[in-house]
Amino acid sequence: MTSAQNTTPDEFSLSGQFLVAMPNMLDPSFAGSVVYLCEHSSKGAMGLVINRATDLSIRSLLEKVDLEVEATLPEQFPVMFGGPVAGERGFVLHTGQRNWKSSLKVTDDIRLTTSKDILEAVARGHAPDQWFITLGYAGWSEGQLEEELAQNAWLTVPANQDILFNMPLEERFASAYGLLGIDPTLLSGSAGHA
Repeated sequence: MTSAQNTTPDEFSLSGQFLVAMPNMLDPSFAGSVVYLCEHSSKGAMGLVINRATDLSIRSLLEKVDLEVEATLPEQFPVMFGGPVAGERGFVLHTGQRNWKSSLKVTDDIRLTTSKDILEAVARGHAPDQWFITLGYAGWSEGQLEEELAQNAWLTVPANQDILFNMPLEERFASAYGLLGIDPTLLSGSAGHA
């Protein structure tokens, strides 16, 4: 990962937005999900599912990578299921502008880091102000996300940091829809045509 985004000034990008699954989403990895898009360009897209937990605690994950945990870790947020791609690989989404060994700048205040140095900081109690860890990510090849959007599989909305980092997982889906002023129970999965 680099600290620069892969889009040109004229290129359309949904980086830093939520993708909210429509009711017609049948893929079990994404049905009922909210994805935070970390990168989107003409070459494809990458994001993290933000409303699904794994059975793994943060402490267990840190111990599995041979880190001695000296800090008190949040129990309400376990390790998240970030998506079906590279499920053995960890990703830390966080606030702050500190430069880690391998970080991607998503927005002015949000970074995605994959290097072990951030896990070492978490274990020592020096975590960023807001953060969570995922295993795996959601990925789309060139044009794939645009095709899914055209097929009415997702809605997009600018991300909200409170939903992203603080809200209980079970409330994130309805809250993301709420950003659009929509009750998800009233949606149809079919696109209308005149």
